Amino acid sequence: MAGVEKLITEHIDVWTSAIKKRNATGRGSNKKIELTGIKKLRELILELAVRGKLVPQDPSDEPASLLLAKIVEEKAQLVADKKLKKQKKIPEITNEEYPFELPKGWEWSQLGAICEIGPRNQLEDELDVGFVPMPLISTSYKGTHGLETRKWSEIKKGYTHFADGDIGLAKITPCFENSKAAVFSNLTNGYGAGTTELHIARPIKNTIDPLFILLFLKAPIFLEVGKSKMTGSAGQKRVPSEYFSGRAFPLAPLAEQRRIVAKVDELMALCDQLEQQTEQSLTAHQTLVEVLLASLTSDTSTDANNKEYFQTSWQRIAEHFDVLFTTEASIEQLKQTILQLAVMGKLVPQNPNDEPASVLLEKIAKEKAQLIKDKKINKQKILPMVKDEEKYCVLPTQWKWVRLGDVLQLISDYHANGSYEILKKNVELLDHEDFAIMLRTTNFSKKNYNSYKYINEQAYHFMSKSKLYDGDIIMNKIGDPGASFYVEDRGQPMSLAMNLFLLRTQIVNSKFVYLYLKSNYEYIKSLANGTSTQTITKDAVYNLAFPLCPLNEQEAILQKVDVLMALCDQLKARLTDAQATQLHLADAVVENALSDQVVN
Repeated sequence: MAGVEKLITEHIDVWTSAIKKRNATGRGSNKKIELTGIKKLRELILELAVRGKLVPQDPSDEPASLLLAKIVEEKAQLVADKKLKKQKKIPEITNEEYPFELPKGWEWSQLGAICEIGPRNQLEDELDVGFVPMPLISTSYKGTHGLETRKWSEIKKGYTHFADGDIGLAKITPCFENSKAAVFSNLTNGYGAGTTELHIARPIKNTIDPLFILLFLKAPIFLEVGKSKMTGSAGQKRVPSEYFSGRAFPLAPLAEQRRIVAKVDELMALCDQLEQQTEQSLTAHQTLVEVLLASLTSDTSTDANNKEYFQTSWQRIAEHFDVLFTTEASIEQLKQTILQLAVMGKLVPQNPNDEPASVLLEKIAKEKAQLIKDKKINKQKILPMVKDEEKYCVLPTQWKWVRLGDVLQLISDYHANGSYEILKKNVELLDHEDFAIMLRTTNFSKKNYNSYKYINEQAYHFMSKSKLYDGDIIMNKIGDPGASFYVEDRGQPMSLAMNLFLLRTQIVNSKFVYLYLKSNYEYIKSLANGTSTQTITKDAVYNLAFPLCPLNEQEAILQKVDVLMALCDQLKARLTDAQATQLHLADAVVENALSDQVVN
């Protein structure tokens, strides 16, 4: 049994390296990753505990068979003394239902045979007691809980009764799957009541360690089978009482129960240390990555110093590239840095023969004036010069700070076509395929290109001010203000949905503008106003400080970004493969440790 510590230490790299991205949905922890290896290690410890593989058996321990006889005798006496109601007989378990082979001295039983199930408290109405709602019950292996103090008269009806030493198991989804269970302790005056979504077991005093029962209720062998036994509709599924009280329970000698509980405490403390060290290591790694990448985008006072500092910083990263970008967060940070470098003029060398941005700006202004003259676009108000405090970096000599509005042909939206009343009369969103696609932000943010809304030809032409074309950019106005998406041809006419801006460039490569918007997403989002609904305005978008560079350099930058993003995707793919391997290794170690066949 000393091998349990060996099992942990020999495979410590597996436990600490097996991680996966946490599901973004759901409540609770705001951590972006799950330490899956350590989670599996905790589950393994619980599994070994209830299988009798965690501590050695002691031949001098009173065997569980005698313990069972004592429990039967004690229960019979309690019934005779009318301190315990005679409970209905639970179906006996068959040999086929035994999930594994027990160690010598252990016996198979059932919670319904060794505990009182669903006890009721008989107390004075004015007695202060503990009240425990479901949110105050922990998912940890120790099963801790909080409480509120209430008068017994307030909670004796309509709630589940319990007392100090009782074991409570959450029976409803997802609380059951999340292992919400507790041994109630330190209740006000020793008694309490709480959520109705609990199964309660009250051990016969001095015969069973309630914490040992709790370990079983939190072990995978109980939880996994319990999931398959749940009944009810989706969102309201519950573990039946028959499973709670009748499931085969591995009863260990009382002395061994206590040794197991103590050993689990010791090993879980080790898991806590591993978890803390791993989280600290991941945090330190991410901080290091952020600091080093930030050095690439920082500015110095002169162009010469800037180039020298950049080269030094890049060399420092290049030398340790293989150990820096080993997590999903670090790769995403690298991607963002690439975008930032791109719009700072640090990604490709400048060509002195390129037409400077100042000349390009004059061409844009000239073409825009012609479009206004031809009444193809409306006249725009003159935008102010970019202030020094808005310039977040020193641009190369051929670049120029301008306003984003200076290089946009237009910014439009759905409501540019008329009032709500007019639009309602002329535009109907269709679920079936029709003349034009109505592009929504969900089509991009969720990469859902199979669930379009459509409009007919009349509606499409009516909304002439929000027609979309290949190379346009759309931006969220609300919800996630500032989030931008590049529009590509969908094989049929496209139109803009509500709550979005249409951004159309003039002469300037729209992909370069899109790259700029992505690199500055967090800043653009900060410009949104509103209390309940954050909204970004047209003026805010028009007035964004934009680093304009020569057209040839725009193309070179975009080509370089494509190459580097492909490399990042390769890094991410290798990381995903490595993480999958580590998860498989963790599973293999667990399976090897649990050599007995498990049955339901």
